[in-house]
Amino acid sequence: MIVTTCKHYAMKASVLTLSISMLLLLASCSSNPKPEDTKKEATEHNDAKFSSANETDAKFLVNAAEINLQEIQLGQLAETKSMMPEVKDLGANMSREHSKANVELQELASSKQISLPTSITNDGQDAYKKMMNEKGNHFDKAYCDMMVNGHKEAIEKFEKASKDAVDPDIKAWASSMLPLLRIHLDHALTCQKAAGK
Repeated sequence: MIVTTCKHYAMKASVLTLSISMLLLLASCSSNPKPEDTKKEATEHNDAKFSSANETDAKFLVNAAEINLQEIQLGQLAETKSMMPEVKDLGANMSREHSKANVELQELASSKQISLPTSITNDGQDAYKKMMNEKGNHFDKAYCDMMVNGHKEAIEKFEKASKDAVDPDIKAWASSMLPLLRIHLDHALTCQKAAGK
């Protein structure tokens, strides 16, 4: 009788241990970790491939791709979500022109064997989610503010690369993009003024 009872409890303990193990396994499988940031992956690949001078050029192209991908996605959002024709137009221009710039950038990076991010970064996703929660005039103002600040920062990066890039093709591309970025900044400033009224 005592042996049977001990076997019974031992079997219950085994079943309980097995159940807990399965629950822990299921919990670890079902948790959704954030996907790897493709900007981080591209940077790591480039760091492994290039010397410090070429690594700086590679970082510039990675940053340029990050800018393009974010402007495309936010531009598409502005086209659909904005109530102001000026902001819809700005969004359409950002989406179209940064898509074209990204194609040129991918060709340039490929010719230099530089890895680029293939999707919007985690920071870009956070900015997108924040904009998704904005409504009406708050969305328009926030989007225009983001475009003004983003293009000021982009112009600084492209001006630096147009002077300091080691690779002459990368230097030339950075320089060729500056007039378009300045037009985008002017357009964004106009929208910012309209959205602020």
